[in-house]
Amino acid sequence: MTHRRHLLAHALTVAALAFAGTALAQGTTTRIIVPFAPGGPVDVTARILADAVKDSLGTVIVDNKPGAGGNIGLSAVAKAAPDGLTLGIATTASHSINPWLFSKLPYSPTKDFLPVTQMLRVPNVLVINAESAQRNNITNLADLIKFAKANPAKLNYGSGGNGSAGHLAGELFKHQAGIHAVHIPYNGGNPAQLGLLSGQVDFNFDNLATASANIRSGKLKALAVTTAERSAMLPDVPTMAATLPGFEIDTWWGLVVPAGTPAETVNKLNAAFTAALKSPAVQSRFATMMAEPAPSSPENFGAFMANERNKYQRMVKISGAKVD
Repeated sequence: MTHRRHLLAHALTVAALAFAGTALAQGTTTRIIVPFAPGGPVDVTARILADAVKDSLGTVIVDNKPGAGGNIGLSAVAKAAPDGLTLGIATTASHSINPWLFSKLPYSPTKDFLPVTQMLRVPNVLVINAESAQRNNITNLADLIKFAKANPAKLNYGSGGNGSAGHLAGELFKHQAGIHAVHIPYNGGNPAQLGLLSGQVDFNFDNLATASANIRSGKLKALAVTTAERSAMLPDVPTMAATLPGFEIDTWWGLVVPAGTPAETVNKLNAAFTAALKSPAVQSRFATMMAEPAPSSPENFGAFMANERNKYQRMVKISGAKVD
């Protein structure tokens, strides 16, 4: 009987602790700071994940703090209490490009954050106005390079602004291909795409999530994806690296917390969000956005971001871009 009482007491203790943990999760509110305005891909994916982890973390809200290329939102994350209740979205811009683009940042990408997990990656794609491609007999990347060399003052390309991922990809393309094309900066990715569709510019480097609808409609022609391997979303489109070895760029974002957050808390958040990223429901919703889930350990995400910073340091130097 004594043994049975001990077993019963142990079981009740475990149940009480589990209940307390659930109650604690349900009684707190976790905040994900998105450094961009509502409605964009980063915001939408954050909201999908916030809903997917509510059973394990309780209430999770998305707090949009746009501005300054993501700097305002990431600064708010860096200043938040390191208690695991505030996460932020680190992006290609905030943690790879901006450190080299701005002479001063309101945060340190290496000292003010701890990685939780990469969320996803979205392939970038070199797209050309379909009418322009037909008129100039451009059917692939080699044709575009050949045309550019034969017409050195004729081509231009658009981007979402100086120092944007599209701008840096365009400058790297020009550098590796040995061609000339004038950069036309727009105030954001959507105006840049409209410029391409209207024929104001000849080609763009855009993320697949944004360009896919116009590729499917035939308004834009995809010449190459910028990832090291072909994208499952565009299996018939070759890579840039097939023509220009070593060319590899994609758009990514992931979750970080303020420095000083306990390792146990980071691991708890990692477990919740990686489980959500691996779930068929989340993967299905991301697929509609041409986004590939990329759950990772905190250590692997940290190493990935360090590698990306090194890569974009070279690209910013090649472009000569500065924002100050």
